[in-house]
Amino acid sequence: MARVLSGIQPTGDIHLGNYLGAVRHWAADQHAADSYFCVVDLHALTVPREPGELRSKTMETALVLVAAGLDPDVCTLFVQSHVPEHTQLAWLLECLAGMGELRRMTQFKEKAKGGDDTTARVGLFTYPVLQAADILLYDADRVPVGDEQRQHLELCRDLAVRFNQRFGETFVVPEATVPKVGARIMDLQDPTSKMSKSSESPRGVVLVLDEPDVIERKVRRAVTDPDARPQVRFDPEHKPGVSNLLQILAASTGGDPEELADGFGDYASLKTAVTDAVVELLRPVRERYLELATDPEGAEGTLVRGATKARQIAAATLARAQDAMGLYRPGS
Repeated sequence: MARVLSGIQPTGDIHLGNYLGAVRHWAADQHAADSYFCVVDLHALTVPREPGELRSKTMETALVLVAAGLDPDVCTLFVQSHVPEHTQLAWLLECLAGMGELRRMTQFKEKAKGGDDTTARVGLFTYPVLQAADILLYDADRVPVGDEQRQHLELCRDLAVRFNQRFGETFVVPEATVPKVGARIMDLQDPTSKMSKSSESPRGVVLVLDEPDVIERKVRRAVTDPDARPQVRFDPEHKPGVSNLLQILAASTGGDPEELADGFGDYASLKTAVTDAVVELLRPVRERYLELATDPEGAEGTLVRGATKARQIAAATLARAQDAMGLYRPGS
């Protein structure tokens, strides 16, 4: 049985893009693979966070994942910081990573732009190495990733190969999996930018826990295009707004965006169809979340059990890497 691992940061609220591009596929993967999913709270520390908000968002994120279909009795669901082996392995990998390859990471360059290197946190610079440790600790064969994470996974693969060549076969070299439909849902107000937790305008981001009337309002106000004679067709280059709505509809219903376009003669009917599809898609998730939120002790117990199981695998992998590098361990 192949092993799968992925994670999500407890920053902001989980939105439709997260759900369609990642979480929904995780729920399906857990029945076909040995699946490990984590709330990566350590990654959230690369930018300033209020401690209380980080704690509450960590729990909220875990509850949304369960509400979205992750079954703690089937997969392993845990919080990253509850497994100290993540940071321990990250240090070993940092000692193999080069400054040049980390400087090339697109996300670091984007988040650090507007200032020189002295204004960026070291954690922001090195977090792709921690991400590599997250993956390699669990001997993951496959890693579901969005397009923007492909570069980080390539670094992970490079580090695994480099370690294996220098110290002997130690890590599994993982492969990326990217869903064909719904992998890149764009902002409703700026269809040239990916839907993001950090969006400056909440009007363009549909949240998983949004009420139906809020979803309807956001979709109704979605940007289409300024054509004098509106035409519904799937053309991401020339009609990004309309194409994004068709992509959302296709990912929500299991259809094809190009074929779906033929069924609409105007933008209003398209937006109505998208609203109905998204509301019905997210309704059970929101209702299940509200149920789970009434039992915080049960949720905490789930995360404790997940971390205990994760540590069994992580500790063995870390010990293997330590031995390979020549670190002295009593009894080794």
